This record gives sequence, C-alpha cells and structure tokens, in this order.
Amino acid sequence: MLAGKTPSNGCLVLRELRVENYAVIDNVVVEFGAGLNLLTGETGAGKSILVDALALLLGEKASSDVVRHGTDKATVAAVYESDDPAIAGILEENGIDSAGTEIILRRDISASGKGRVYINNQPATVAVLKALAPRLAVIHAQNQAILMFDPPERLALLDAAAGLTLNGVAEAYAKWKEVAHRIAELEKGEQERLRLVDLWKYQLKEIHDANPLAGEDLKLESEKRVLANSERVYGAASGAFAVLYEVEESAIARLRTATKHMEELSRFDESFREALGQLESARITAEDVATTLRDFADGIDASPERLAEVEDRLAVLDKLRRKYGETLDDVLAYEQQIAGKLNEIENKDEVLAILHKELAVAAAKYLTEARALSNRRLEVARTLQGKVEGEINDLAMKVKFKIEVSGSDEEANWGASGYDRVAYMISTNPGEPMGPIEEIASGGELSRVMLALKTSVEAGRSHTGNSDAQRSLVFDEIDTGIGGRAADAVGKKLKALSRTKQVLCITHLPQIASFADHHVLIEKQEIAGRTKTRVRALSPEERRTEIARMLSGAKVTEASLRNAEQLLRANA
Repeated sequence: MLAGKTPSNGCLVLRELRVENYAVIDNVVVEFGAGLNLLTGETGAGKSILVDALALLLGEKASSDVVRHGTDKATVAAVYESDDPAIAGILEENGIDSAGTEIILRRDISASGKGRVYINNQPATVAVLKALAPRLAVIHAQNQAILMFDPPERLALLDAAAGLTLNGVAEAYAKWKEVAHRIAELEKGEQERLRLVDLWKYQLKEIHDANPLAGEDLKLESEKRVLANSERVYGAASGAFAVLYEVEESAIARLRTATKHMEELSRFDESFREALGQLESARITAEDVATTLRDFADGIDASPERLAEVEDRLAVLDKLRRKYGETLDDVLAYEQQIAGKLNEIENKDEVLAILHKELAVAAAKYLTEARALSNRRLEVARTLQGKVEGEINDLAMKVKFKIEVSGSDEEANWGASGYDRVAYMISTNPGEPMGPIEEIASGGELSRVMLALKTSVEAGRSHTGNSDAQRSLVFDEIDTGIGGRAADAVGKKLKALSRTKQVLCITHLPQIASFADHHVLIEKQEIAGRTKTRVRALSPEERRTEIARMLSGAKVTEASLRNAEQLLRANA
C-alpha cells in the first residue's frame, strides 16, 4: 500500500483506499492527499459506494449483500497517516503493534455473512475500529442535512462544538434512576407486594430445601460416569495396576532389575550416575501411580442404589438450574438476591427512609452536573450562533440564525444528557420571523446550513484541543440543491476548511470541483458483459475535460473547455 508522509500542517491524512469485490467494484485503489480531494463522475458510477466502503472501516455494520456477485468475499482496506498519540494509545490498549505513523485498516466481508478485521496486519475487532473512528474520519451523508436536526442530533452537535463530555451527568442520572427504581419497587401496591413476597418466599424455600453446594453438580456428574461404567472402570484400573505392580514381570519389577544393573554399571563409569537417578525416579513414579490405581479400584462402589441416589440428586440440581440460573453459582447468587429483597420488604419503612435520603443526594448531584452542563451550553450557543450565521452568509445566503437552548430542571425533563432542548432557528428572508431550520429551509439551504454548522463545529473542536479534531472530513454530495453563486461559495468554504484538515467531497458541480487539490474520477464501464467501476486520479488536462463535461453534459464542446479553463484558473 501507499506510504505517504504526514503533511506539514500536521493533520491526519487518508492516503489510500482499496476496495475489492464490493458492490459493482471489482478492484480499485484510490490515492488521496492532504487538502481538498474531490470525487466526480456520472450518476451511478459508484461514488457513494466508496464512501460506504470507508464507513465499514469506521465500524459501520456490514452485510453480505455488498459482496460482488460471483465472488466469495469483499475487502476494504485503507492507509492513514497520523502521529496522534491517542490513536497509538487505542492500539496499545487492544494489543496491536504500532506501524510508525501509518495506520493500516482492513475488513473482509464473506458471502456467508462472516467478517474479519485487521489493523496493522494484526487480527482485531469491529469494536476497535469504532474506537478509532472518531479520530480518523467523520462522514456527512447526503441525508444528514435533514436527519441532523432531530432533537438528539441538535443537542449532540452543540455539545460537539464545545467539546463537552456527558460522563458526569450520565453517571449521576444512572445513580438517581437506580435509587428511584428501588423505591418504586418497594412502594408498589399492596396486592403486588404480597404477590412478590409469596413468590420470593416459595423460591427461597425451594433453594434452601435443596441446599445446593457450589460445584456439587460437577462432582456428581463425574461420580455418575464412574458408577454407570463401574465394571469397565474397575477393569481398566485393576488391569493397569496389575501390569505395573502385581504380575510376575511387572513394570516396577523390571525397573528394579534395571536399577540394579545400572548401579553395577555406575561403579565402573561415573557418567551413568545421572541416568541411574532418572531410572530410580521413574520407578518411584510408577509405584505412586500403581498405589493410586489400587486405591481408586478399591473405592469403586458398583452399587445400583448409589447410582440412583446420584441421579436423583442431579435431577434436583438440574431443576434449580433450569429455574434460577445456568450454573449452581447463578442459583446461589439468585438465592442471595431474593433474600435481600425479602429483607428490604420486611423492613420496608426503614429501608425506604434510607433510600429516600440516597435519592435526595443523587438528585442534588444530578442537578449540579446538569445545571453546569446547561450553563455551558448556553455560553456555547451564544458564541456558536454568531459564527454559524457568518459562515452561512459566506455561502451566498442572507439569513439570521439563532440557537435556542431551553428546558427546565423539573424532574420530568431529566435524562442522561441533561434536561436541555436545543432548536436551530433561521430566517432566510429579511423581515421574516425566525422558525426551525427543518421547517423553513429548502433542500439547498439545508445543505449550506449543514456545511456552515460542521465548519463551525470542527473549528470549535480544534480550539478546545479535542484529540480527534484533526480527523478527515468526508462530505457525500454536500452540494444537493444548490448551484451558481452558491456553488462557488461552497467550493471556497470547502477549500478554506481543507487548509487545516483533509477534506474528501463527492460533488456533481463543476464550480466545486474546480477548487480541488486532488481530483479523482469514478467511471462505470461494461467489460465482458459485466459492469465495473474504475477510479483514477486526473492530470491537469484531464481535469479540464472532466469539468467541461460537468458544465455541458455528455458532449464536451470548445466553449465548455474554455469555461472549464477559466474556472480552474479562477479557483487555483
């Protein structure tokens, strides 16, 4: 695979993407560089397929449906360049050796649905890919312009801009929820409480009466095997004992004879002293084994009555396992659990008083965390909304933009991410009232707003020192619904964004394509009756022809070539 050098601006770079037998792709290798990488091609050529393939390397769910018809497996691989210590830390935590500044990812998906993951040519798991993903790349899909304005996404976007972590408030909420649940169980209706008490008492009595011991079933299973095959077991033990000790020419007798000969030999040659010791040790070991076999054979109880007792006891233990746990340890753990619950119910008032005190403490802790988080969100919203408005207006729009953070700290609003609600409000025409973006903005406006938001959020992540701030940004058709002056503005914004981090973008617009530092063409061809996708980097002359095609359609004209030349010169 390609081994490039980390760019001078220090950002992480996806150097190479290799795709084999994936959908309509048989075998392509795409090389990328730092800065703005543009992917173009006619509709259906397979541009978005490359993005989907990259998503697999970021831990997305795999399906055997992606395996090219007639092949056994699909393979997706990539080479990243980064000196991020956080990435090295993740690899080390998962027992994966580092490969210098290279991170080599590979994922195989078989036609049977099974898959394998390799990192730096060492076996790994999808979980490791998911851990690495936030530091390698983020993909903004075609439909995200709408989806990102769902309530959870609105909140997540604001938190990402500030680099906020939810660990504290999530842990406090989980603790409060746990205590509240225990109180609710104790305060259930009297009828329900009595029903549970009767059930738990019955279960506790059943386990007590059986009196299981940890590991008892395993010992009894072993004894059962011996009892059920007592004649064969006795014959095997007795036969081995006889050969070792009882018969006239037993192994031990022969070892004693050999020992005497060796003693005589060692008187004349000292080099046999060590061999004599080894022989003596073998004789002692054989005698120990013989004694063990004799005692075992003598202890075998061929009684049918004992076999019946063992089988009856195993049936009792098996019944407990079926009802209360897979193993006797699980049964014993369940016994302790219901004993504790019965104790709580029998001492309900005392336990409730303790739990209500714990609940008050947990609630206070949650409110402290949630209020601090809410205040921080308000601060970030005020700062971010001005930046986003400026970014949007740079994209050939004239809007007013506002981020509203609302929600009260009433208990009904509590959640693992706090109690806030976030709305992104916009007015796209002077004098018009503001409204939610998802209700007011058109498709093209949504695309530009999303780009402005993402640009502002990524800048915020870099400012707050996030370890994943230098990840690659992948935009799948960010130009949906726009054209003309807006397309030129989007191209400039992508170019500016690519000065601090690698950007990969699929586009249908020649205005945007003209800003590329690296231009890749995706083509679909029919070879020997099968459709194949070809990917190649374009030379300067080929770029001019491709942009001319995007300007004029299938037929490239002299006029379109001149226009393409002008675009390339203007946006170089």
